[in-house]
Amino acid sequence: MKKWFVLGLVLLVAVSLLVTGCGSKPAPEQKPAANEQAEKPAGEGQAQQGAEQPVLRVGFNAAFPPFESVNDKGEFEGFDVDLAYALGKELGMKVEFVDVAWETIFAGLQSKKYDVIISGVTITEERKKTMNFSDPYFEAGQVIMVRKDYDEIKSEKDLAGKKVGVQISTTADEICTAMQEGKSQFGKIAIKEIKRYDNYPQAFVDLQNGNIDAVVVDVPVALPYVAKHSDKVKLVSEKPFVAEYTGIALRKEDTELLKKINAALKKLKEDGTYQKIYDKWFK
Repeated sequence: MKKWFVLGLVLLVAVSLLVTGCGSKPAPEQKPAANEQAEKPAGEGQAQQGAEQPVLRVGFNAAFPPFESVNDKGEFEGFDVDLAYALGKELGMKVEFVDVAWETIFAGLQSKKYDVIISGVTITEERKKTMNFSDPYFEAGQVIMVRKDYDEIKSEKDLAGKKVGVQISTTADEICTAMQEGKSQFGKIAIKEIKRYDNYPQAFVDLQNGNIDAVVVDVPVALPYVAKHSDKVKLVSEKPFVAEYTGIALRKEDTELLKKINAALKKLKEDGTYQKIYDKWFK
């Protein structure tokens, strides 16, 4: 019996050692699921994130200096660019620019590719039928640019029989088309040809090369170009033959955003921010 007792004791010790050895093995590491994020205490290399800043998407045509263009560094710059950033700061919104061709810019607004257009857009009764405009933020107008040695055009009436360049789908395009069709405030002026360009720099080059006789263009676009190329081009008159006002375009339904933008514009004009931006680009 002692023999069986000793044998049983040996078996008991062996089983005990086996159980102890298995129990000391570390448990496998539990990894979080792919759609889970492990929490980290604040202050351990990970700052707590607040709500994301809302974004104001701005549609524009970056071939319209000094309102908007691309500089040598590949960056957007211009009056409208600085104004958009100032508005974004006032509204507490991050500004993102969407550069599009001018002829598609209004369709892009309606299809919600961006929230507003800040691109030297002239406020017209026709455009107001399909979109809303902010309070005017710029007073502009149309002027006639010709070559330095060209004296056949003294006023808009002298555009009859001439080749005239415009940027496609701009108010200059609309005005010249109305002249041709006898629907303008000046009556019928039989322009020989309206040549439409994707942007004004193309029209200016064609003018200098003698391919067209004149360019009808916004005052703020014309003035800096003439100042830089006074040996090649000139204005028939610095006084616009058509007065215009520029505004920020929005979709009809975005009435709350319109109210906020008008309030922000008012604030920027009152605190001097608008004037600083204007002086930077037009003085």
